Amino acid sequence: MSQTITNNPKKLLLIDDDPNLILLVQDYLEFRGYAVITAENGREALDILKEEIPDMIICDVMMPEMDGYTFVKNVRENPRTEWIPVLFLSAKGQSQDRVKGLNTGADVYMVKPFEPEELVAQVESTLKQASRLLDQPMKRSGQDPKLLVPDTVELTPTEVKVVQLVARGLSNREIAEVMNVSQRTIESHVSNMLAKTSLHNRTELARWAIESKKI
Repeated sequence: MSQTITNNPKKLLLIDDDPNLILLVQDYLEFRGYAVITAENGREALDILKEEIPDMIICDVMMPEMDGYTFVKNVRENPRTEWIPVLFLSAKGQSQDRVKGLNTGADVYMVKPFEPEELVAQVESTLKQASRLLDQPMKRSGQDPKLLVPDTVELTPTEVKVVQLVARGLSNREIAEVMNVSQRTIESHVSNMLAKTSLHNRTELARWAIESKKI
């Protein structure tokens, strides 16, 4: 295990009502070079978010005061925090539990117990994905042609859900699993949106969704 050294560590908000898990995960993440803020439940975490904006949130699902689902719903409804990647930790590992977690607004769903190395890998992967989605359009704005999509383009509620998941980096197969439909259905939705917008691929579709605040 190698320690990550950085002069500007990524800030993580860790939320769990189990003090032993908090200590274990906090120590491990801090050893890997992350700055970790902790909270015991969703209500306490929302108070923290009024003062601190982390790069990522790691959140238990079942907690007193305010559970993970309600907390993430609040995060996604606030323009200051809606962009923050969220990783759910849960003892429930059934398919319907994972689907509910992702549909609620989580980007990643991990089942307890988990290996610390797996958690770190998920955190690093999610932060890289978020960085690509949020920073790249701005970094390359002088090179990329503007996406000329009419303001009159309207998406159905289902298409909005699909393009949100496309922008998070999920494949058509993964989106089909989350939405409990066939992969062919998702491919059809993506094709319809490409036709509506006259865009060329999923990458442009994700960029347009972000720039036009569809997500």
